Amino acid sequence: MKHQYFAFYKPYGTLSQFVNHGDGKRHHKLIGDWGEFPEGTMAVGRLDRDSEGLLLLTTDGKFSEQQRAKSVEKEYWVQVDGVPEEEQLVQLRNGLALSHKGKTYQTRPCQAWQMDAPVIPQRGKNVRSDRHGPSSWLKIIITEGKFRQVRKMTAKVGFPTLRLFRYRVGEYELGDLAVGEFRTIEPK
Repeated sequence: MKHQYFAFYKPYGTLSQFVNHGDGKRHHKLIGDWGEFPEGTMAVGRLDRDSEGLLLLTTDGKFSEQQRAKSVEKEYWVQVDGVPEEEQLVQLRNGLALSHKGKTYQTRPCQAWQMDAPVIPQRGKNVRSDRHGPSSWLKIIITEGKFRQVRKMTAKVGFPTLRLFRYRVGEYELGDLAVGEFRTIEPK
């Protein structure tokens, strides 16, 4: 069997899975609700339900493992509550002590800087009103991806994430895909 590879624009509110594993998730959309994929297709990594953007899909477990490696960059565009100063960006870049399931871990150094608001589709659910104060956009490039890591990083430096959008994984970019669309890609 020849393996297949896809770039998918995961919409806000969709779970990064093909099978529903819990009663509490019964009403959430799944990847398979957006199109027909070959049997054995899996998500390469995850994006939480509230995140959106590029999700790679494949039938090739080796490709999945390669793309999740610590040598592969993952680029996020992150709308945060407030406007971080250089001091907070340096903290993000240097790595932070975060916790997951009662264990503390140190994030790897990353790239982080302010960016102009990207041109991306409006989300179905409003992020929030401007009357609650300013928000800003950051570009954060990490080489790991632990549970809700980017959200935890921005919160740790005092600027909670309002919207999280993944644009790139390694050499694969979202490009001009529309929300919920997917295209076949060639492994590099």
